[in-house]
Amino acid sequence: MTALLERPEVVYRRYTVVMADTTVKVDPAVRDRLLVLARERGMTMRDLIAELAGATPTKEELQARYEATKAYCETHFGVTFTDEDHDRAEQVWKDLEAARPVDSL
Repeated sequence: MTALLERPEVVYRRYTVVMADTTVKVDPAVRDRLLVLARERGMTMRDLIAELAGATPTKEELQARYEATKAYCETHFGVTFTDEDHDRAEQVWKDLEAARPVDSL
């Protein structure tokens, strides 16, 4: 019985046609943390990074989400948000993140 094996460069070429690799350089501490997070989830670091990228919205997606939420609140609750309301809410979040006291909205 004879086994026919493909040369590694042929296998690699087929793989790279389907999958594009990019090297991302990070500090060793970041790399190690990503590895721990991936192992805890039972996945590869590649899959973890893909999951993180997919779950993190872009500015455009956040703006669309804001507009949809604003429209929903106006339609279903009769609440109209002004630009001043938005700016005040943003300031409240910044104060909360900085552990500063927050006045009521």
